[in-house]
Amino acid sequence: MDYQKILKGIHQEIEPYATIGKQADYIPALAKINPDQFGMCIHTIQGETFMHGEATTGFSIQSISKVFSLAMCLSLEGDNLWKRVGKEPSGTAFNSLVQLEVEKSIPRNPFINAGAIVMTDILLSHLKHPKEEYIRFVRSLSRNNQIDYNEEVALSERENGYLNAAITNLLKYHHNINNDIERVLRFYFLQCSIEMSCYDLSKAFLPFANHKQAFAFENITLTSSQVKRINAIMQTCGFYDEAGEFSYLVGLPGKKWCRRRHSCSLSTALFGSSMEPEIKPEREFRYGHQGFGTADHTDTGIYFLKNFSVDIYQSPPL
Repeated sequence: MDYQKILKGIHQEIEPYATIGKQADYIPALAKINPDQFGMCIHTIQGETFMHGEATTGFSIQSISKVFSLAMCLSLEGDNLWKRVGKEPSGTAFNSLVQLEVEKSIPRNPFINAGAIVMTDILLSHLKHPKEEYIRFVRSLSRNNQIDYNEEVALSERENGYLNAAITNLLKYHHNINNDIERVLRFYFLQCSIEMSCYDLSKAFLPFANHKQAFAFENITLTSSQVKRINAIMQTCGFYDEAGEFSYLVGLPGKKWCRRRHSCSLSTALFGSSMEPEIKPEREFRYGHQGFGTADHTDTGIYFLKNFSVDIYQSPPL
């Protein structure tokens, strides 16, 4: 199969969306992103790499980092993790306070902001040097020692992160945060600020797609079963209140970036990542979601699925 030709074809098919949307400005530092960037990258477990567009351009990965946090927390806590955070789709916005209050500060899943903040608290309790250990883990996954935090983005998020501060205070009120609130928030925003390219993300997520190879990076180890469970949570919860629609239309585990970037894995076959920096208010995204997502429900993810004919229900796997 000519993956390179298919990636080029996908870009051509979704080109009509190129003028739709604007940069996210709820985090001022992100409003500076070049709105004309577009990139895609695929890594296969056979060792092949295919790229299109600005696939090596770095960007702040934001909520995609929650998958890395989940991997670390599941390694450190095991099933005890699920005493503090659930495994269910939220059905509400990723930053909802209402659901959190009704359910006494047990977040529905690790990928909504409340769940990721609880995981941040867990990491702070376990790691002696959380900032350094976290980035080493991400670098090890991606095999790129140049990956780092974007301090400007992290500071911009903290200065404007009023809703996340409210979530953290509510979690603290219900005794689901053990560390200092300000310390939790600053580390949470640091995780979100990490800069990676489509190439880096595709490389970093490949171990989540390859269940035949041991998952051992730095001091973080997971069993094959645990890696599959992470994929299951990506499938059911990775797209917040659009998880069901994405699963229905695309059929791949994935994680979206605060309404825009997405990263997807297909067990035993390949991993792909794509990025487009603009959005519309009604959640229709420039070029579609950031990755294999859905804008008007017919964007990158749908074109990927149509051209590659892959999904988690295919048997035998590719």
